[in-house]
Amino acid sequence: MSGCGVLNPFACGTLPLAQFVSDGLRWLVDNYRPIFQVVKAPFDTVLQSLASFMTSAPPLLVIIIIVLVAWQLASWRLAVVVGAILFFIGFIGVWTETMITLSIVLTALIFAVAIGIPFGILATRSEWLYAVLRPLLDGMQTIPAFVYLVPIVMLFGIGNVPGVIVTVIFAVSPVIRLTYLGIVQVPEEVIEAMRAFGANERQLLLKAQLPLALPTIMAGVNQTLMMSLSMVVISSMIAVGGLGQMVLRGIGRLDVGLATTGGLGIVALAIVLDRLTQALARRRRRPGEVWEHGPVAAVNRLFAQFKASSVQASVASETPHHLGSGGKGAT
Repeated sequence: MSGCGVLNPFACGTLPLAQFVSDGLRWLVDNYRPIFQVVKAPFDTVLQSLASFMTSAPPLLVIIIIVLVAWQLASWRLAVVVGAILFFIGFIGVWTETMITLSIVLTALIFAVAIGIPFGILATRSEWLYAVLRPLLDGMQTIPAFVYLVPIVMLFGIGNVPGVIVTVIFAVSPVIRLTYLGIVQVPEEVIEAMRAFGANERQLLLKAQLPLALPTIMAGVNQTLMMSLSMVVISSMIAVGGLGQMVLRGIGRLDVGLATTGGLGIVALAIVLDRLTQALARRRRRPGEVWEHGPVAAVNRLFAQFKASSVQASVASETPHHLGSGGKGAT
């Protein structure tokens, strides 16, 4: 039964797929390494900008900014919760590592959204493109995350920037799928009404399809964020810093306290990012309604009150002068 034959054709020979992949990667590295360094440059620029601000800025300033953003996007209650979580992160001693992880996740999110949403839109315009993307996205979501590490190391090296690139590849699938799903689920009646009033494809996309698909698209962004955070620990194996590196060191040293502290930091950061993206996914009655509450609305009210009081003061200061001049004319 173990010999080559009809009942066991695989004993006659197998496809050397592993050798093909290894040879192909070596060929890419030997011939196109400068191209991969050029591809790496924008990731490096965005990551270094975010990381330098988040790690060098005073923690209280960063907390205030994030709390104000939470208040503007949702409510003061969420802002209080986010502030408490951020103070908890600082008090357990993982503030710097959390900021490094946050910069990596935000950089990956920026590029995943910049790649995913346009591809999702194009897939709604071309069935051929969606037919090509669908098996690719299935494979990207089912391949074990560890498999991505070896080719990324060979092509881009190790460190935080290759970690961002592998995170983008791993986490871009949900935003592509849900952008496509959100747009194709826009009611046909809306599309027909827009076209009846003379809307072109650009106006149809910007005025109807994207606004109606926004909750679904933001659900994809939320999933991309969560997948990016799940990749943080795995990508620490290629020298990516932050909380994932703490967890990896704790596992390697059997240090339960270190691993638990890093894990709690990841959980706390996941809660903050999840609540903020859920607030963005809520359906708004009007496009500008997000500015009608929160710190922006409070500043606008203060400015309006100051302007009204200054106008009243100027009117009050001018009134006696006019009355006095009128009285002298009468005498």
